[in-house]
Formats: sequence, C-alpha cells, structure tokens
Amino acid sequence: MTKTLKFPPISPKLPVMMHGADYNPDQWQHDPAVLEEDIRLMKLAGCNVMSVGIFAWAALEPEEGRFEFGWMDRLLDTFAENGIYAWLATPSGARPAWMSEKYPEVLRTGGNRVRNLHGMRHNHCYTSPVYREKTRLMNAQLAERYAQHPAVLGWHISNEYGGECHCGHCQDAFRAWLQERYGTLDALNAAWWATFWSHTYTSWEQVESPAPHGETMVHAHNLDWRRFVTHQTADFCRAEIEPLKAANPELPATTNLMDLFYDLDYRELAKVIDFVSWDAYPMWHSQASDAGTAAWFAFNHDLFRSLKQQPFLLMESTPSLTNWQPVSKLKRPGMHRLSSLQAVAHGSDSVQYFQWRKSRGSSEKFHGAVVDHVGHEHTRVFRDVAELGRELASMGEVVGTGVPAETAIVFDWDNRWAVNDAQGPRNGGLRYEQTVVQHYKALWEMGVPVDVIGSADPLDGYKLLILPMTYLLRQDAGERIEAFVRGGGTVAMTYWSGVVDEHDLCRLDGFPGPLRKAAGVWAEEIEGLHDGEENRLVLREGNALGLTGSWRIHEICELIHAEGAEVVAEYGDDFYAGRPALTVHAFGEGRVHYLAARVADDSFYGAWYGALVREAGVARALEAELPAGVTAQLRSDGEHDYVFVLNFSGAAAQVRLGESGLVRFESGEPAGAELALPAHGAALLKRAARR
Repeated sequence: MTKTLKFPPISPKLPVMMHGADYNPDQWQHDPAVLEEDIRLMKLAGCNVMSVGIFAWAALEPEEGRFEFGWMDRLLDTFAENGIYAWLATPSGARPAWMSEKYPEVLRTGGNRVRNLHGMRHNHCYTSPVYREKTRLMNAQLAERYAQHPAVLGWHISNEYGGECHCGHCQDAFRAWLQERYGTLDALNAAWWATFWSHTYTSWEQVESPAPHGETMVHAHNLDWRRFVTHQTADFCRAEIEPLKAANPELPATTNLMDLFYDLDYRELAKVIDFVSWDAYPMWHSQASDAGTAAWFAFNHDLFRSLKQQPFLLMESTPSLTNWQPVSKLKRPGMHRLSSLQAVAHGSDSVQYFQWRKSRGSSEKFHGAVVDHVGHEHTRVFRDVAELGRELASMGEVVGTGVPAETAIVFDWDNRWAVNDAQGPRNGGLRYEQTVVQHYKALWEMGVPVDVIGSADPLDGYKLLILPMTYLLRQDAGERIEAFVRGGGTVAMTYWSGVVDEHDLCRLDGFPGPLRKAAGVWAEEIEGLHDGEENRLVLREGNALGLTGSWRIHEICELIHAEGAEVVAEYGDDFYAGRPALTVHAFGEGRVHYLAARVADDSFYGAWYGALVREAGVARALEAELPAGVTAQLRSDGEHDYVFVLNFSGAAAQVRLGESGLVRFESGEPAGAELALPAHGAALLKRAARR
C-alpha cells in the first residue's frame, strides 16, 4: 500500500480551508435583522461555511405535510450572494411534537421495554417504518429544492447519531439480523455458548435484546446486540442519504461523529458516508500542562482521519467554553489557535464551531459561540476567531494533504465492548481506552505520525504495529499480523491479547491465540492488582533493547512463559519475581515485543517506544528533541512537508531544530536553529518532502 498524500478538496466549490459554525436562524425568525447582521459578522470573522437546519424539522414542517421553506430559501440565497456556503442538514436528530403525538411508535423504547415520552433528541426508533418514511419524505423535499443550490456544499446527515431502541420492530429486526449472520439456531447457540445456565434457544422468537430485567450475562449476546445497533444505525443513515444522492449524486454527505464514542462502531458507520467529520470538545486547563488532554484528542483526530484514510472535517468545536462539562473553563490566550491547528495538523481541512450565535434559551444558551449574547464583534472570543480565520485563509496549499504514517495502533470497537464485558481480571476498571492512549501518547510525545486502524485493515506500508489489549482477535487478523512480522514488521503487543475469538469465546490453544507463535510466549495466568498495589518491571543487564532501570507496575500482571522469546525484563516482586515481564522474539524478518504488565510510569513507554521506533526505522515528523508537552505533527503532499510544532506544556518552550531546510510557512524565511514557542503557542514550518 502506497499511502496517498494528496486528495481532492472535500468540495470543489470551496477548495480552501473551511472555517465556520453551526447556524440556527430558525431560532431567530422573529427578528429578520439578525440574519443581515450575521452575514456582516461572518465576513468579518473570515467564515466561509455554515452548517444549517440541524434541528429545524418543526420550522421546516410545522404541521404534517405543510412545508415551510421560505426562510431557508432566503438564508441560502443570501449565503450565495455573499460567498458563504452551507452544509445542509437533514433534521432527523429531533422530530416535531406533532409526529410523536400522532405516531407514538416513532418514540424510542428503552431496555426496560418502556416507551419514552416526547422530548430530548435522538429519541426515535431507527427501525420504525413510520419514522423512516417521514425522514425519507423530508429528505426528498430538501433534495428536490436545494440539491442544485449554488450555496450548498453537501449534506450534514442528522447530528451525532447514538442510542438504541428495544421496541417490537427492533426485536424483529434483531432476530432477522441474527438469522442472516448464523443461519441456524444451532450455530447461534454454539457461538453464544448457550449451554451456559441452560440458555439454549429452541425458536427464534425466544431471542430478545439484552434487558436489565432479563438477560445480560451472555457475552456473545451482548456483543452481537451492539453490532446490530451499529448495523441498524448505519442502515438508517444509508436510507437518509438515498433520496439526497438521487437528486444530485455529486454532493458529498457526512454525519458528525463524537469523541471516542462507545455505542457505535464508527468503522461501520464510516462506510456509508463520503467523508468523516467529528465534534471535539477538550477540557483544557484542568492541569498545569495540557499534554494529557492534547494526546487524547490527537488520538481521536488520528482515529477519525484513519477511518477513511483521507482528510476529515472538524465539524464542531467551541471557540470559548462548553456548558455541559463539569467545569466551564475559558480558553487561555492562544489556546483557540493552538487547539484548532492541532486538528489541522492531524488531517482536518476545516475548523468549525458549535455555535455561531448563542441561543437565548434552553439547554445550550450558555454554550460558547462566536457571537455572544451581546451580539457584536467587540469580544475577545470574536477576535480570536477572526485572527484564526485570516491564518486559515492563507493555508490553501495544506488542504488535501495526507499524513505519511509508518506506525499504526489497533483500536477495535468490538474488542472494546468485549474487554469491558469480560468480568475479569479487574472489574474495578480494565481501562482499555486509557491504556491505548497511554501507548499512543509516547509516540505523540516523539512526534511520530500514527494511524489508528482496525484489525481488519491493511498493514502494508507500516513499519511498526501496536496491539494494546487486543483481547478479541479474529483468526484471520492474527494470521495477517503474523505475516506482517514475518515480512519484516515490528509489533508491540501487551497482556490480555488474543484471548477470545469474534464470538467472545475463549481460545483453547493458549493465549495470545493466533499470535502465540509469532510472539514466542504463552500467557498462563493474569492477575488484577488492587488500587495502590504495585510490582516492578526490572530490565535485565545487556538486554536486546539497551534499556536499563526499573519501573512501577500496577493494575494488571500476566504470568507468561518464554517460548523462544528473549526476556528483556522480569517482575521484581511477589511470588512471580524473576518471571518474564517484557520479551522480544525474532520471527521471520521481523520482531514481536510483548509487554506482560501495565506499567504506571509514562517514562517507560517513552523509553520503550523510543527503542522500537529506532529499531523499526520509523521517521518522526521533526528531527528534534521535543520538550515535555511539545509535539510535532506532519502533513505532506509528497512534494512539500508541513510540520506543525504545538506547545501544550502550559509554559514557554524552546525547540532546538535538528535539521536544515526548514522555513517558516507564513514568511518563507529560514526557521533557524531554535524555535521559540510561547505558552499555548504553535508554529507551522515547511520543507521539501523527505523521500
């Protein structure tokens, strides 16, 4: 696989860096002067795109069958006259009250089998024939009227899909999905290990979704239900898009995704949209250094870019604060630019906000916005947005560039669900997500570009592959990873890997299952440690990685046997003191490194991955010693590299540049030997692409 490094713009209508916000003029129809003033302010802020109509169903169809498009006509025509564009939304995220009253079946039913009342958002059944038909009719009306409008860039499908329904329609659909997946009840019973607790099914009608007052302990059942919810959501999204594409197949469609969202497998949802967009809301300034928060959101940016291996859009962020986090903290000077450029550095071709103008009432009236309640441009936040708008306008050549990652980390949703359902070895928290990001953070600190992939994704083109807690590992995935190592790849994997198959059934050939041979280890037992309890990882003298010292271990210890692997470190304490804790195994032309315990100290991961990056020959974004809290990220078109140096340390920092040929992007002047970054500072450098 040769990685593509230059992509066409997401919309040929707007082949520049997009800058804009969610806009809700349906809330301001009582005051026509607001639209006129908003257009003036949008131009002043350097905004060129707005997402509109996201929750506007009641304004578009105030009564069943009576459509009111006049206000949307005026809005889009005014946009076109002023060089502003729109992502036009389908309004299915929240339906009008008349629909809930007349067609109560559209309302969602909870796991307790009780139907919800009208209210909130995404409170609807994705399976309901009535809701699907009402959504189709609305979307067909929007497509007929606006699919050729010059201001419309494409479609914003619904908003932040989520949740599940357990109504009769969904039970029938679940059974049909299972019948297609397994074919026979015998196959279902075998996959679900239904002989446990005498749960064998003798008719399809006996199968229901998990319920708090019914079945929750059959892990394969739980796993398949989550897969079904993803399938049904993706199918609903596909049905939403169909009438839009019928009117104009050239207009791209997306739906905005959320920060490491748990309930849906976003790899499946990404298959039905044309490009990925997502909504990022970091909790900045909770500590002196923002490095931990920055690494978490860098991981998310890389995940969303990797879903389709192409640039994405930052569809929502806040220009100031949120109103739903535990503490509504203002962004410190510089943080708006820094956090926005972080998204661009990892592959975003936009910076967009929720929201343009603050709502006057209801639950989001104190959420940050470009235009505050005071309604003018003379605010700190507006100035920050306008300054960023001017900078983004100069970055057209970055649009469409790729991220040349030679390292990939595996993150699977069904593995995540299975890990968290495992009931052992540590029910007080296996912390899968935090563990994955802890491994990722070590690479982020070194400025190593990373893709976040699924175990079914292609591996060619990578030099280093990381498998943290790959508990659920399909046989074919294990075989492809083994072939990757045999062909010269380097793999880093951890405890609690290769334990179960795709049905969450434990493997009977020894853990780590299909990778036991390549890893050269057999994992015999695993222990959870109590909070506050520790062990030690002690490096052996003269080990293969050249590492020295010892590090604290907490939470999880796995007892392994070396089956051909070289022991690099051993446990320091408890009855298993002296047994292997870290190994390396030469296999074919490559190597597998196996970490048997969870190390508490971030410094270990920096040292370990530093050695692995050197071993694998992985290129960093910038050949420089990066101070703590400072990272470098890379985009490239194959001719030029764009290096973003980002300071999340919370203090001023100096970066000694270890390579020549770097120039400052904004001026073209040589970058010099040292780069000074203020607190919350960022710099964009350019060089000829490294071949």
